Amino acid sequence: MDLSSAKAVVTGGASGLGFATAQRIIAAGGQVVLLDVNEELGASSATELGELAFFVRTDVADESAVKEAIQKANEFMGGITLAVNCAGIATAGRTLGRDGPWPTENFNRVIQINLIGTYNVTKEAAAVMQLNEADKEGERGVIISTASVAAFEGQIGQAAYSASKGGVVGMMLPLAREFAQFGIRVNTIAPGIFLTPMMAGMPDDVQDSLAKQIPFPPRLGRPEEYADTVAFIYGNTVVNGETIRIDGAIRMQPK
Repeated sequence: MDLSSAKAVVTGGASGLGFATAQRIIAAGGQVVLLDVNEELGASSATELGELAFFVRTDVADESAVKEAIQKANEFMGGITLAVNCAGIATAGRTLGRDGPWPTENFNRVIQINLIGTYNVTKEAAAVMQLNEADKEGERGVIISTASVAAFEGQIGQAAYSASKGGVVGMMLPLAREFAQFGIRVNTIAPGIFLTPMMAGMPDDVQDSLAKQIPFPPRLGRPEEYADTVAFIYGNTVVNGETIRIDGAIRMQPK
């Protein structure tokens, strides 16, 4: 599929990996609807992207809110051909901490946003995509979700985060197999340590320490490199049911 004609929904699209992806799509000539809980930043980001972009405040963990947002996106763009799931939180805590066992409600919140939120957007976007006219390859849409290297090498304190991202990886293949009948591909990107707004807020010495753990290149990943991977997946029809690590060959240590 050609990014120049993409009609994309990007969650967590107001900043970081999501916004870089939206920029890439707009630069190619496609359309984007940003879904994010940050209303002020989401609106300003959509304005920055121009008339081919639109913002809908959305809590991805809320199924009814996602249904409404996807409907609005469909109306704005006249269809949806790409959904990119970037919304998520990285709340961490030791299961047996100094104050006792970590509250289950904290674990649930991470799962609800990172995993259930991804599922909510995936199913609603796919419901729209299945109605698209197929291209010459029989393709109607692409769904790309964001996992993490923590899905494979979770660190101490990341039980909830790793479980949520492992779930994103785990549901990909069943969805890819199910959606094959509609010509919809499902893939996952598993980033390593990237220079997101959260990471940029950390002290320079912390960023430098993390960068030195990466074999090559010994630096933090750039959001535009995530966007490059989205563009590659979207344009290569044979990439389906696959998790692509973009991590500089890092393998996370226990802590």
